[in-house]
Amino acid sequence: MDKKDKIDCCFLIPNNAKKSYQKLSETYSAIEPPTWALLLAQSIRSAGFNPSIIDANAENLDEKDILNRLKEISPKLICLVVYGQNVNAGTTNMSGATNISRFLKKNDPNLPISFIGSHVQALPVETLKKEKSIDFVFTNEGVYALRNILKLNSFESNLLKSIKGIAYRDKGNIILNLSEEVVPTNKMDFDLPGYAWDLLPFKNKPLDLYRAPMWHAEYDFNKRTPYASLQTSLGCMFKCNFCMINLINRNDSNEIGVASNYSNMRFWSPDFIIKEFDKLISMGVKTIRIVDEMFLLNPKYYVPLCEKLAERNKDDSLRIWSYSRIDTVKRPEILNLVRKAGIKWLALGIESGDKAIRLEVSKGKFEDVDVKKVISKVHDADINVMANYIYGLPGDTKETIKKTYDLSLDLCTTGWNTYAAMALPGSQLYKDAIEKNYELPKTYEGYSFHSYETLPLPTETLSSAEVIKLRDDNFIKYHSHKPFLKKIEKKFGKIAADNILEMTKIKLKRKILGDQN
Repeated sequence: MDKKDKIDCCFLIPNNAKKSYQKLSETYSAIEPPTWALLLAQSIRSAGFNPSIIDANAENLDEKDILNRLKEISPKLICLVVYGQNVNAGTTNMSGATNISRFLKKNDPNLPISFIGSHVQALPVETLKKEKSIDFVFTNEGVYALRNILKLNSFESNLLKSIKGIAYRDKGNIILNLSEEVVPTNKMDFDLPGYAWDLLPFKNKPLDLYRAPMWHAEYDFNKRTPYASLQTSLGCMFKCNFCMINLINRNDSNEIGVASNYSNMRFWSPDFIIKEFDKLISMGVKTIRIVDEMFLLNPKYYVPLCEKLAERNKDDSLRIWSYSRIDTVKRPEILNLVRKAGIKWLALGIESGDKAIRLEVSKGKFEDVDVKKVISKVHDADINVMANYIYGLPGDTKETIKKTYDLSLDLCTTGWNTYAAMALPGSQLYKDAIEKNYELPKTYEGYSFHSYETLPLPTETLSSAEVIKLRDDNFIKYHSHKPFLKKIEKKFGKIAADNILEMTKIKLKRKILGDQN
C-alpha cells in the first residue's frame, strides 16, 4: 500500500441490532446510514487525511470479519462511532461496540481504539474505568480533536495530554483534558463539508444495504431501500429532561455531562444542504430522513431549503421525513411548502396527553396549541404523522397513560410510536435517577426499550415492569385498531395493512416480565 493510500482513521460502526430490537431486527427495524461517521470521514478528508468506514451493522459482520478487514487496511486509528438515530442508541450500541473493542484488543493489543458517541460524551471517565479496551474517548462532537490527534506521530499519553476534548489513560489514571470547541455555524459548510457517501458498502447500487423504517416506506417492503439520512443542523434549543441529544455540544470538562446544559443549534447553509440532496438524488436515492430534532424551527434555514427541494420534486417522487415540535407546524402555508418539498411524513413529539407531565419534563404546555387541530391541519396538507409518545415520565400514572393512549386513538395518525422513559446517560432523568437511587440497567442493552434487558424508569405509582407492559400492550392494540387499519388500507393499500398485522405477531420478550430469552 502506498503511503498516500494508507488509512489514517477507520470509522467502525458496531452491529447490535439483534440485542437492541430482538426479532424486529430481522425484518422490521430500520438499518440507518451512519450519519456521524460519514460527516467525520468527510471532515478529516477535507483536512488532508485518508478515512475509511466499516459498517458492521449494514454488512452484518462479526468480530472476525472486522479484524480481517482491519488487517487489510492497517489504519493508524480505529474510531468506533457509537451513535444511532434514536435517542437511546448511543448507549444501547455500546454493547456491540465494546464487544468489538475487547475482541480487537485481545487479538492485537497494539491497535489504537477510540470511541465517539453520546454515552462517552456523558460519562467519559466512567467509560474508560469500565472498558479497558478503549484507549481514549472524545468528549463532544470530536471534529477538531480528531484532526489534532491524527497529526500526532503516536498516541502515547505524553502526546495526548496536549489534545483538547478527549479523556485517556496515563499510568493507570484517567485524565480528562480541557474541552474543545464545537464547529460554529459560520464554519459548518467548511469544517463539516458533507458526507463521505462513497465509503459506504453496497450490494448493487449506492445505499441499498440501508432500509427505512416500515412506516416511512408506507409499510411497503419494496420502498425501504435505497435509503439515506442527513442533517441540516446539529443540536437543539430545548431542554427536555428525557433527552441527551445536546451532548454533542458539550463544552466543559466535568466527569458527568448533562445535555440540558448545552442547548444550542448550529446550521449548515441551505445551499450547502441542497448539494447533498442532489448527490443522493443523482445516486437514485429518493427515500431520505432529515435527522434534525427540530427541522421546522428556524424559517431562515428550512424555508429556502424546502423551496429548493420543491423545485426538484415536481414529479412528487421524493419520500422524506423529519422531526418537528407540534407547536411549530400550525401554519397551513408552511405545511403546504413542506409537502411540495417531498416531506411526506412529520414525526411529532406529543409525548403525553397530560399538559402537567409535559411541563414536568420541560417539553412545555404547547401553549395556544390544540393538538387535535394541528394534527388535522397536517393531515389536510397530505402529510402523514408519526406520533411519538413516552410512557413512564415523572408523574405518570395508569390514568395519565390511559389519557395519552386515548388521545392517540382519537388522533388516529398513520404512524404510532411509544418509548418507555429511560434514564439515558447524559439526560436530566439520568441525574435524577441517581439522586433518587433508582435501579439503573446493568447492561447497555437495558437502555433500549425494545430489548430483552430493558429497564425503564419507574414512577411514584408504576413499576418499571408495569410501564413496559403498558407500552407493549398498547403497541399491539393500536396497530390492531380497526379505524387505524382502515385508514392505512385507504391510504397505502391492503398490503400495507396486512404487513402491520403481521408485525403485531412479534412479541418482544422482557426479562422484567419473567419471559425466558
